[in-house]
Amino acid sequence: MPDCGANVLAEVPGVGPLGERTIVVAAHYDHLGASSDDTVFWGADDNAAAVAILVELGRDLLARGRSGRRVVLAAYDGEEPPHFLHGTMGSMHHVAHPTVPLASIDMMLCMDLCGHALGPVGCPSEVRDSLFVLGAELSHGTGELVEDAAIAGGVYPRRADLDVLPPLSDYHAFRKAGVPVLFLSCGRWEHYHQPTDTPDRLDYDKIVATVDYLARLVQLLRERPDAPAPFDTAARDDVATLTSLRTLARHLAPRLPAASLAVAELDALAAVAARGPLSHQQRQQLSWMVAGFEDALS
Repeated sequence: MPDCGANVLAEVPGVGPLGERTIVVAAHYDHLGASSDDTVFWGADDNAAAVAILVELGRDLLARGRSGRRVVLAAYDGEEPPHFLHGTMGSMHHVAHPTVPLASIDMMLCMDLCGHALGPVGCPSEVRDSLFVLGAELSHGTGELVEDAAIAGGVYPRRADLDVLPPLSDYHAFRKAGVPVLFLSCGRWEHYHQPTDTPDRLDYDKIVATVDYLARLVQLLRERPDAPAPFDTAARDDVATLTSLRTLARHLAPRLPAASLAVAELDALAAVAARGPLSHQQRQQLSWMVAGFEDALS
């Protein structure tokens, strides 16, 4: 990546009939650095926590030595401004100069902001330990794998439609290239892009649980029989988004009055989604509600 930095890549070899197919798991390792007035932006959650999860995933895959697709572990540079969504962005450079054939990649999993608990202290674990997983709707059958990887006492995967948000991270380049993607995140919070994004604010138990969850999910994807994996970039899943928001709203309602008000609005949208796709205006409403939940959970 000229004039920018360097991507750091590692590969866990594939084994068996699917060994020439590929799963990419990625997290960007750059952050904002220091400002002109020497204020330091530490980037513990954005994105050191996800990089640590990536390293531990690699350790787990090598230790278990199970069969399935190869796994490319990618720590990307240049995700933050001024490189974001430009050719100098590390993930875009990787897609433009792939280390394995793009046609062999059956899934790209992107992690960003995966180190913090959701909601105020004292919220139930069903809120605090939630992990948003967006994009399963783009490849048939992936939603079931996202849910099958969960176990009691771990993180709670909350599925949502990828298009309820604008492009936010390294998955975007792969989606544009026709590769199925999943985006794992705890969402933006009050310390996002702030000097207060420090290691003491991370939830280390949740990080460990996320490693375990991701290892199970990646192995399910490695063993998935579909090759190439089905991909539909226009697919939407309003039901999954509403299910996740309604669950969180009900858990938050005893503590946050705004969540109580949101329940009725979400129930009304869910009734419409049960009969068919939401309209453009209703999806805009849903996107605004997602942004509102992000603010409330921060």
